[in-house]
Amino acid sequence: MTAVRRLGLFAPLAALALAGCGLNSVPTAEERVNAAWGNLQGEYQRRNDLIPNLVATVQGYAKQERDVLIQVTEARANAGRVQLSAADLDDPEKVRAFNEAQNRVTQAIIPLQRLQEAYPDLKSNTNFLTLQSQIEGTENSILVGRRDYNEAVQAYNTEIRTFPSAIGAKIFYGAKPKVPFEAAAGSQNAPKVDFGNAS
Repeated sequence: MTAVRRLGLFAPLAALALAGCGLNSVPTAEERVNAAWGNLQGEYQRRNDLIPNLVATVQGYAKQERDVLIQVTEARANAGRVQLSAADLDDPEKVRAFNEAQNRVTQAIIPLQRLQEAYPDLKSNTNFLTLQSQIEGTENSILVGRRDYNEAVQAYNTEIRTFPSAIGAKIFYGAKPKVPFEAAAGSQNAPKVDFGNAS
């Protein structure tokens, strides 16, 4: 048997062995994580773009509610300072800091949305209602985006930890587990709604 013929027989076996070691599945799973992360970033950006419009609309009606508006504006600005790239998704501290900043924005929006009860004119303002609806839709999209991201992270982390893909993940890619988003502290408690001050 010639050397060329032996190589011809060996090549398919080597390709099969490498394919079974996660050579293709690991980067595919990582790309799913990156795509899910990109989609989630888009939803966060959409919310950041909507908040100034919502604040400006409310300012015209609720001048004395300055504290609420300041909190929303500050939370948005602070969230914009905390950056997280796809390359940072395996760093638990960076993911936690980003998650906390985004959760502060979510918490700041809640009182802003409740202002409509105190201001009947605001409640009927078409711009406010449209913006509020868009913010609520974006918050729902963020929840879906986080779920999709966490599912992609789970699939990726499983792929790089299970045999035989774990071999290729370690040897060829130096793969590290990605960090999923966790619920904000206290999110299991329902928010308190107080309409006692509504006029």
